[in-house]
This record gives sequence, structure tokens and C-alpha cells, in this order.
Amino acid sequence: QVQLVESGGGLVQPGDSLRLSCASSGRTISSFDMAWFRQAPGKEREFVISVRASGGIRHIADSVKGRFTIFSDNIKNTMHLEMNSLKPEDAAVYYCAAGFPIIATREDQYDYWGQGTQVTVSS
Repeated sequence: QVQLVESGGGLVQPGDSLRLSCASSGRTISSFDMAWFRQAPGKEREFVISVRASGGIRHIADSVKGRFTIFSDNIKNTMHLEMNSLKPEDAAVYYCAAGFPIIATREDQYDYWGQGTQVTVSS
């Protein structure tokens, strides 16, 4: 059974950087597509970024383009979300997801989800 566990969330100031991690157990991360979604209070969960099983970014939301990137550590079976130049509007609970999506930006296309990690951006 696949389990995803996020970590790395916290409180940062605008302009800071933060790295989130998503550790997979039960299956290697290179065997499926993975993605990050986020949900701010009072808003629907939204797509952030996804990576193909074969490697390489598949899609990235315009709101984070140029600031966020995603990369995998296959030795540790962990995917990372590197977030730079954080803005208050980036504050949300961040979720990692894994699966075999046809449309990578749709959350209903993913089979496995982590519990989420909170990111707060405030001065």
C-alpha cells in the first residue's frame, strides 16, 4: 500500500524560501507521476506543479512559475517542492499526490494523497 507523508511546512516571511518534502512508502516515486496541490482557507484545492514518472516537470501553475520547482531524490524515495520568493498568497496547506493522471492538473486523477503540511507566509 502506498503512503505519502509530507513535511517541511512552517512559518516564513514574504520573500523567503522553503522546501517541502513528500516521502513515499510502498512504491518508488519514479513509478508514477507526482504532484503538489494546495488549499488556502475558504478556497478550493488547486494544482501547483507536477512531475512525470520518467522525470521532468509536466505542468506548473502560472501563479508559481519561475518561483517553484520540483525534484526527486530517488535514493530517499522522496519528492521535494522548492519554493522561492514566497508571497502571502502562497500560504496554504500543501498536499502531495501520486498516480497515473491523464490530465495532471486535476486532483481527481490521482490515486494517493498525503495528509498535508501547512505553509504560512506572513511578516
